[in-house]
Amino acid sequence: MTTIIDGNEVADQIQSEVSTCVDTLRDDGVTPGLATVLMSDDGASETYVSMKQRTCEELGIESFHHEIDPDEPAEVLFDRIDELNEDPAVHGILVQMPVPDHVEKRAVLERIDPVKDVDGFHPENVGKLVAGNARYKPCTPHGVQKMLAAYDIETEGRDAVVVGRSDIVGKPMANLFIQRDDGGNATTTVCHSRTDDLAAKTREADILVAAAGVPEMIDGEMVGEGATVVDVGINRVDADNEKGYELVGDVDFESAKEKASAITPVPGGVGPLTIAMLMYNTVKGASLQSGVPVDLP
Repeated sequence: MTTIIDGNEVADQIQSEVSTCVDTLRDDGVTPGLATVLMSDDGASETYVSMKQRTCEELGIESFHHEIDPDEPAEVLFDRIDELNEDPAVHGILVQMPVPDHVEKRAVLERIDPVKDVDGFHPENVGKLVAGNARYKPCTPHGVQKMLAAYDIETEGRDAVVVGRSDIVGKPMANLFIQRDDGGNATTTVCHSRTDDLAAKTREADILVAAAGVPEMIDGEMVGEGATVVDVGINRVDADNEKGYELVGDVDFESAKEKASAITPVPGGVGPLTIAMLMYNTVKGASLQSGVPVDLP
């Protein structure tokens, strides 16, 4: 029987633990604060930001939202980031991607104070992650670790294959898998668009993480018997329904679940963990910046 991993259940548990830490901080006069910045008319980005704001409200985290016209020059965004860097009420800053073409993404990431970079993408935080001394683990890969742990899926000594090499998921996921730490100690392979005979690599995986952004590119023929399959992808494809589309992952769920011992669905798998871990990092940031200790697991 294949286990269908319930990301919502794991996220709820993490958010319960985060809420307890918020209470601890509030008892010492500290209210965790997360600032979101949106410089886009993209509907999906607006939805993601709204979800983050709603979760902040549920957990008692102060939410500061800033919208910037996407036609404004990059300096307007940079000036806003500078203001947030200096604001003691803000413990975490998240600039929702994508930003307009005239704004250089890397410059945005480098502008954020690394102590407030709760996404974990500033070069300083990336370096600390690679060195094995992470200040903030990027939200989605960290959420995958938490999910595997919640289902008692061991990583130590296992063969992990990550399909995708993005800065947001693929690279940090691989780094977390190889760390000498809980949720690590795996033998890790990173595959991508230039990988020769991808299926041969994925079939060797004890843990297969699909994060390439290609709808249903991994099917059952590419999954080894008894593997754990983690689908990070979320893709909108045309469908004959009221919405005119449906959401699918990077994995063909129906065929892959016939081979997998455990698998994440889309939606309801990895997605909820990303926001939960953002809240986790925001509370950690508030603790680091205020000096008030909290017991984050």
